[in-house]
Amino acid sequence: MICQIVSFVLAAYGNIGELKYLYFSIILFWYLSICVANTLLIVVIHVDRRLHEPMYILLCNLCVNEIKVSTSLYPLLLSQMFSDSHEVTLPWCFLQMCCMYTSGPAELCSLVAMAYDRYIAICHPLRYNVFMNTERVFVMILLVWIYSFLSFIFSYSFIFSLKFCGNIIDNVYCDHRLMIKISCSVSVHSYISEIFFTIVSIFIPFSLISVSYMKILKACQKTSKENKQKAVTTCTPQIVSVSNLFVGCIFSFIDFRFLVGKGPDEVRIILPVYLLICQPMLTPFMYGFNLPKIRVFRRTSVLTV
Repeated sequence: MICQIVSFVLAAYGNIGELKYLYFSIILFWYLSICVANTLLIVVIHVDRRLHEPMYILLCNLCVNEIKVSTSLYPLLLSQMFSDSHEVTLPWCFLQMCCMYTSGPAELCSLVAMAYDRYIAICHPLRYNVFMNTERVFVMILLVWIYSFLSFIFSYSFIFSLKFCGNIIDNVYCDHRLMIKISCSVSVHSYISEIFFTIVSIFIPFSLISVSYMKILKACQKTSKENKQKAVTTCTPQIVSVSNLFVGCIFSFIDFRFLVGKGPDEVRIILPVYLLICQPMLTPFMYGFNLPKIRVFRRTSVLTV
């Protein structure tokens, strides 16, 4: 029976009883830590003119994306901790889905831009200022957001017109795959859209990043030990970020293909939100502690105080 659905029930919360106060405190602390850490990194880069370089401008964009994706999830989690019905309205569900599923491609595309920046800096250092001037960097950032938004629109805009035969989503957020599952008609279009989103938003960025780092690795084999060390130092945070994203994609695949309706509840809840928990904090931690100029700025600030 087709009926007008005005809200969805996020069934993965269940009845957590008195533990809701503990969970609320942990989630609030983690969300505030993510916002403070990423904002602090942006402020440090803005304040120190020595950091007004393409690499750090791209890093600021990455931090903005981490705050965006966290804000699309954590406020809803916090509000649902004290809710008895665990309902979320249809417009809010669509808004959350739009924010979350544009942040993933934006994350990977930002890392593509950063990998390209490192490729030019290491493989073509004499032409770096030509290829990576400020105007081109801002164009790259604009293209990152346009690409991520269009990839979402072309992949999942059809969900906005779906008719739903149920309103139970067995997750802690509005999962597009579960929303398609409870729709009254699942067409071939949904599977094509899933494949298209995977290719455009995951496969292509991963491929471009891999090509960039293979060329960097090839160039490093012909250089001095000191230059190799510099290359490793600047590339390590990006490699860690990409590796973590790859692990998160594998977790998401395992959850959707093998754990739907199976396995411990805690595992089924944590796997889909693994990236939303770890990646936003990993970015400021890795870059804040590993990029040489930011380390110098931090030591200088401590000495001044």
